[in-house]
Amino acid sequence: MYSIEEFDKEKTRVLKYIMYKKRTESEIRKKFSNMDEELLDDIIEYLKEAGYINDEDYIKRAIAEFKALKNMSIREIIYKLYSKGIKRDVLENYVSEHIDELEEYERQSAQNIINKRINSYEKEEIINYLLRKGYKKDNIRIEE
Repeated sequence: MYSIEEFDKEKTRVLKYIMYKKRTESEIRKKFSNMDEELLDDIIEYLKEAGYINDEDYIKRAIAEFKALKNMSIREIIYKLYSKGIKRDVLENYVSEHIDELEEYERQSAQNIINKRINSYEKEEIINYLLRKGYKKDNIRIEE
């Protein structure tokens, strides 16, 4: 068992880590894997209840950031979030609830890439590039 002082000290360490940049539960567990497991579980539970750790909120923020800064396929977004340790069911629920919005983003993203590359590359090269990046064929439109 651990003391209240130890809990507060370690909670402060974890808080500093997540205040610097939003983190997933999985990232926190990896970073503090050397901490007593029971203590870490209690800290994570406390921070979840306080609203500091919320993987669904993390997904929303990350996707909003990707939309603002990058051109990505839905598949790339999902892969990137899996790599952050987001649980499969949480991510699949989010994607299914927001599929129309994500499909529209993917179409726009594909169009942005096409517009940048249309003068330098053959149409087939651009299409193959987008398919390799995970774009759905239906979301790729190159005007003649």
